[in-house]
Amino acid sequence: MNNCFIILAAGKSKRFKSNIPKPYYLYRGKPLILHSIDKAKESKRFNKIVLVINKSHKKFIKKIKIKNIKVITGGKNRSESSFLALKSIKNNKISKVFIHDAARPNFSLKLIFNLFTELKKNKCVVPTLKSNSSIKLKDRNKLKNVDRNKIYFTQTPQAFNYKTLLNLQKKITSNITDDSNLFISANKKVKFIKGESNNFKITTKSDVIEKKNIKYGIGFDIHKLTPRRKLYLGGIKIPSSLGTLGHSDGDPVLHAVTDSILGACKMGDIGEKFSNKNKKYKNIRSTILLKEIINQIKLKNYLINNIDINIITQKPKISKYKNKIVNSIINICEISSEQINIKGKTTEKLGLIGKEKAIACEVITSVIKYA
Repeated sequence: MNNCFIILAAGKSKRFKSNIPKPYYLYRGKPLILHSIDKAKESKRFNKIVLVINKSHKKFIKKIKIKNIKVITGGKNRSESSFLALKSIKNNKISKVFIHDAARPNFSLKLIFNLFTELKKNKCVVPTLKSNSSIKLKDRNKLKNVDRNKIYFTQTPQAFNYKTLLNLQKKITSNITDDSNLFISANKKVKFIKGESNNFKITTKSDVIEKKNIKYGIGFDIHKLTPRRKLYLGGIKIPSSLGTLGHSDGDPVLHAVTDSILGACKMGDIGEKFSNKNKKYKNIRSTILLKEIINQIKLKNYLINNIDINIITQKPKISKYKNKIVNSIINICEISSEQINIKGKTTEKLGLIGKEKAIACEVITSVIKYA
């Protein structure tokens, strides 16, 4: 059966008060919106992912360069944006649909799986939390006590039978705050499951400000230039009569990046991880090695905050290939263009590098450690 994950990010972010709209603001090492996209992909339960954006935010979504995502423009309010998303998948034979607010980046895979389990016997499943505070209701200038055990705070993602939800959207056009309201208004059953305290909604900038545990690492690598070898810089093959000598593909940029990340995370160095005495790594692409390290640091709750790179070479001129190298490293390290900087340097024809006999690279990387 086909399942779809819809992410609503079409709001104007007025309360967030930032030049960068909330969905694209960096949160825990990457744009807020990517947390929901990546979690949906990681679950491997969805055939289709739909992202609903504000029409004025198109320049921001282009910078992220997301793949295999259907991006549509939202409506005037949440209800309209949700309806547009549901209509956009009408011909995809969708069975189950999840609708999620991009402002909630911290939901877990366990919550997704729990929603799917309950959706087998229900057509609307909603995660909720009970109130820990006393509740008062002001009615006609009079205060009333409310039993907090009867109060539920709803969260997203919310899970639905697609056809049922679409039909309800057609019948009710009022401005709704979440899609389960449609079921409640139509006197249809809503299944509540336990939500997650960490699945809070980010509304203002203060919600994303947290004490960051930032660590720094330095990487350096130099390779001799020699005939009959390919030249790779930052994962990109560079046209050249000379290539770098090395046990792997000899990419000094990715080797320095890898070492800087390992240093920041206190995980040793590239030689310890991928020994040149191991035939397994003979001529291996450095893109594979760096990707392996990225996967390892994620397991230890590290995320890359920033990478600053100096490529030191007389030839080739780095400016010609800078954008391609940036995009290559962005894809491998799962970061955005705002988190990387590359500079081309020469040695003014001094030394081995100046005589075009070697290429070097130095890198400083900062990472953030989360609990």
